[in-house]
Amino acid sequence: MTATMSLPVLSNHATSLESYIHTVNSYPILSQEEETELGHRLRDYNDVDAAGRLVMSHLRVVVSIARKYIGYGLPQADLIQEGNIGLMKAVKRFDPDRGVRLVSFAMHWIKAEIHEYILRNWRMVKIATTKGQRKLFFNLRSLKQDSTSLTQGEALQMAQDLGVRREEVLEMETRFSGQDVALDPTMEDGEEGFSPISWLSDPEAEPTQILERAAQEHLSSVGLRDALDQLDDRSRHIIEARWLNEENPATLHELAAQYTISAERVRQIENKAIQKLRLALAPV
Repeated sequence: MTATMSLPVLSNHATSLESYIHTVNSYPILSQEEETELGHRLRDYNDVDAAGRLVMSHLRVVVSIARKYIGYGLPQADLIQEGNIGLMKAVKRFDPDRGVRLVSFAMHWIKAEIHEYILRNWRMVKIATTKGQRKLFFNLRSLKQDSTSLTQGEALQMAQDLGVRREEVLEMETRFSGQDVALDPTMEDGEEGFSPISWLSDPEAEPTQILERAAQEHLSSVGLRDALDQLDDRSRHIIEARWLNEENPATLHELAAQYTISAERVRQIENKAIQKLRLALAPV
C-alpha cells in the first residue's frame, strides 16, 4: 500500500510545514458511506487508490494529534510523519463491517507511533521502561492544573490514578521542570570561548547514562534470573550450559548425549528458550 502511495511533501522548514498543513486540510472529509465503500475496496480487492483516499482524508487528524506533543521538544514535522505511519497501519487493518469510523480506530495507531517516537528520541525518558512510567510521562502535564509544583497530596493522588509510586511522580515532575544548561560555547563567545564539557573527567558519568546503566545491570541480573525461572528445567539447563557458562560452554552434541536426543533437537529447544527470554526481558 505504501509503495505506490504519494503523500504531500513534509519537512521541518516552517514554510513547508505550513504549506503541508494547508494542503492536508484541503482534502475532503469522507462520509460514512464513502468510507465504508473505500474500506471494502481496499479489504476485498487490495485497491491502492481506495487506501490512498482513506489516508489522505485523515491526514488532518494526524496533524491535530501531533500538535498535542509539541511540548516534548521534538520537531512537529517528525511527529506528524510518525503519526502518518500509524495512520497507514490503521488503514491497512481497517474493517468497514465493524461499524466503527476509521478516525476512532486510527487514533490509537497514530498515538502509538508518536509515543514510540518520543520514547526513542527524548533523552529524558530513556529509562521510562515500565507501562506505568510511560503512562506517567504522557499524562503528567495534562493532569497538572498549572505550572506550580505538585503538593505531596496531589502527587500521591496522581500516583494512585496512574498506578505508580509517589516518588516516581515527583521525580518525573522534576525532570520536566529542569532547565538545560549549555556546556558548549555559543557563536557569540568568539575564539576565546571554551567548552565546559571538556573539563568533565568522565563522559560516562552523565546522570542519565548512570541511571541507564543501573537499569541495564538490574535487567541483566534480577531480570534475567526471573526470565530463566519461566523456563522448564531442561530448557533452562541448556541455556545456562550454552550461554551462561563462560569458562566451558557445552556443545550441542554434548547436551544431545546427556538428554539422549539429537543435536538438532537441542538447537530447537535452545532457540525456543531464547525467544521466551527475549519476550520476558522486553520492555512492557
